[in-house]
Amino acid sequence: MDFSAISSVVQTVGRLLTQEVTSLMGVKDQVEDLQKELEWIQSFLKEADARKVDDEVVRTSINEIRELAYDAEDVIETLALKVAPRRKGGFSNVIKRFACILNEGGLLCQTKCEIQKITARITQLTRRLQTYDVKQPRDGAGSSSSNQRRELRRPYPHIVDDNVVGLHDDIKKLVSILVDDESNCKVVSICGMGGLGKTTLAKKIYRHSQVKGHFNHFAWVYVSQQFQKIRVWKDILSSLQIGNTADRDEELAEKLHNFLKDNKCLVILDDIWSIEAWDSLKPAFPVAMNTNSKFLLTSRNKEIISHADRRGYLYELQGLKDGESWELFQKIAFSQAHSTELGKDMVNSCRGLPLAIIVLGGILATKSSIHEWQIVRKNAKSYLKKGKGAQQIEHVLALSYDDLPPYLRPCFLYLSQFPEDFQIPAETLIQLWVAEGIVSSTEDEGNGEVMEDVAEGFLDELVERCMVQVRERDATFKVRTCHMHDLMRDLCLSIAKQENFLSIINDSSLSPSNTRAVRRIAVHHHIHVQRIKSSIPLRSILFFSHPFDVDLESCLRDDDDDLRWFACLVCVILKWQRSWNYMFGNFKLLRVLSFEEGGEGYSGFKLSSAIGNLIHIRFLNLCGIQFNWPKIPSSLGNLRCLQTLDLRISSQADDGVMNVPNIIWKLEQLRHLYLPQSMTDETKLKLHTLTNILTLIDFNTGNCFVADLSKFTKLRKLGILGPFNIDDFKEELDKNLPIIASDCLRSLSIWNDEGIDSKVLAHLLSSCVNLCELTLRVKIEKLPDFHHFSSSIAYVHLTECMLVEDPMPTLEKLPNLREWEVEEGAMPALRYLEIYGCKKLKMLPDGLRFITTLQELKIRSMPKEFKDKMVQGREDFYKVQHIPSIIFYNIYNV
Repeated sequence: MDFSAISSVVQTVGRLLTQEVTSLMGVKDQVEDLQKELEWIQSFLKEADARKVDDEVVRTSINEIRELAYDAEDVIETLALKVAPRRKGGFSNVIKRFACILNEGGLLCQTKCEIQKITARITQLTRRLQTYDVKQPRDGAGSSSSNQRRELRRPYPHIVDDNVVGLHDDIKKLVSILVDDESNCKVVSICGMGGLGKTTLAKKIYRHSQVKGHFNHFAWVYVSQQFQKIRVWKDILSSLQIGNTADRDEELAEKLHNFLKDNKCLVILDDIWSIEAWDSLKPAFPVAMNTNSKFLLTSRNKEIISHADRRGYLYELQGLKDGESWELFQKIAFSQAHSTELGKDMVNSCRGLPLAIIVLGGILATKSSIHEWQIVRKNAKSYLKKGKGAQQIEHVLALSYDDLPPYLRPCFLYLSQFPEDFQIPAETLIQLWVAEGIVSSTEDEGNGEVMEDVAEGFLDELVERCMVQVRERDATFKVRTCHMHDLMRDLCLSIAKQENFLSIINDSSLSPSNTRAVRRIAVHHHIHVQRIKSSIPLRSILFFSHPFDVDLESCLRDDDDDLRWFACLVCVILKWQRSWNYMFGNFKLLRVLSFEEGGEGYSGFKLSSAIGNLIHIRFLNLCGIQFNWPKIPSSLGNLRCLQTLDLRISSQADDGVMNVPNIIWKLEQLRHLYLPQSMTDETKLKLHTLTNILTLIDFNTGNCFVADLSKFTKLRKLGILGPFNIDDFKEELDKNLPIIASDCLRSLSIWNDEGIDSKVLAHLLSSCVNLCELTLRVKIEKLPDFHHFSSSIAYVHLTECMLVEDPMPTLEKLPNLREWEVEEGAMPALRYLEIYGCKKLKMLPDGLRFITTLQELKIRSMPKEFKDKMVQGREDFYKVQHIPSIIFYNIYNV
């Protein structure tokens, strides 16, 4: 059951009860009564969930409870946000109070009435639920201790790896076909039902050292059921690192076709659904020609292969054998001796389906007693009896959802908003969970734990349960990006729709006005915002595609090119301006508004000052937007609830420089701030009030006060841009004061084209006592002495530093950094290595063969001679043959 909505409003109400805003005209009494009712409902849900109460009335009541909670939070928070700012002291505020007293009285009266209506609805619902005689739980019942939760959230780095068993012979066979230049087979297809591991097998082949040594260029693209032909072609061109200036489909297809024809490429088309999909894509693929390029397809439809290439090779993936199934299960569930019989019984019920085994193992990995295993076995058998074949997987996945603790269910359902195969940034996902109140707002100041830590733990739990797949981890093994298996996403979408959790707009022909009154909308394809019904009390809109339709047909009829261009521009500006005003005027309860980078890009308009109406908003992402008007409206300062503000935007005017007014200091709740990379020097931003800030990116020393860095005691991630003048740090250097006051800083990046004084850099690094990641893209000539570095540093990225002195005397003394001179036993945790543009490097170190943890080696901008040494049979092959993935980019002939 989803408790997140009720938990959020209970905490909001509790917080506001401590403020003067609810103390007048009897409103406080109403709010206190409402809080008690909501707490009872919350207790009921916890008890019902603990007792596995599964009644139709209870299930259908969940949506009603969620809506009641949302309505209550909207009403009370609106009052707080509109009245509280007027109650500050000072003569000028007293004058304003007299002017606003009538409006305020009306607002309080309206609030009182609204609360009474909500309380009456809750009372009616309570009577209905009490017929089930579920009593309020005892203190502490129904919730785990913080220590237990932390143990459940313990990350398991092994989850990063693909769990593969029983495929070694198949990999060998498919690799031999792909690297056989004498074969006429251009298309190899891996077919099978969902969940059998087609993509996993394709990845192993793609990363195979023999394949990497054979082909010169590689591309991997996810096609999926809903795809755009142009996007697939562009993704392939991007993977092949081919510049794209083509405007028309035909030019794009011809460019890709010619490159594939003339070069030795391997293109993976993952998850292609139909013959029609292949037919739309094939004009860019020289399948019928004499070329050394080859194509590997994964599909559920084996008819595609004969249609794509009559000489093609079809591999039908089969389920695992009993022994292989048990081996895979043990990798996930860590089976104990006493649970072997139970485990094998459940595994046999999975009929050799890897996804079902992995998900079942993920469930059992969270269970510590034989009694809990017995309960899962009983439930698993019940679910598996409901279907055969593909349906069995669906029912095992359904079991994995039902086994989730209540606090994880909304986190899981939230993932349904992202498009198929979307690479989800963990940092963004965590911020969204926090902004929507899905994660508890209780913060433990004693141990420094904040909401983001709790949310990160929730993501780790979903990974441990194999419900979310990790694509990339950072240097400290935290999840950087993740995604969902398409079958798991189907389940997520199905439940989200059933529970009215959100609505997804997939096609411009779908009218969102026909959807139910959902609180969240995700736009995956073009749609005009004015088609979204304004009466829907939306809390969240995520755009993954262009949100505004513009009919330019009438503008294009003029014969004069200049007039036609000007008319188009005016039409675009007016159309988008109306759209902005409509959105900001009709969806004033929004908590989240995001224009994701996965979209097609949004350009050529002015951000409306009406954005100041969104007083409830917590998460505002404008990343990637290009404005023709280079100024952010000052009304942005009205958004006092903002937690995340992403202004990584640019202007089409001048040279992309943005004008940001000095209003960000008003946003005292900000936790994550991303500034534009280019700002005018008209205003210098004051940021000293942002005492809750955790992330600060693109902090420009020319547009911000360096002294403000000492105010951010909770800061964890900092990105600094712009010139470093020693005068800016004179006081800190003279008095030996820390430039950065936060002991929590884990990641620091410095990007500066003009260089940095070595004293400043040394003093800056000395302030970062717990730093784990350091990125320097700045001219420094030499690194500071090792004692200026945090002993916790595990990752250092140096680029364009123009080093004159050898950095190794410093780097070799950092105890947690992985060294380059490799001896046996060195760098025992190294997983990723990239060699980029090292022109004087002649061979790989011999000790590389001892690093068994290494999963990926990238060789970029290196001579072909260097690459050829790693081919099987050559002198460096034995050093890298154990590495699953070896990737070459921009290899050149000397």
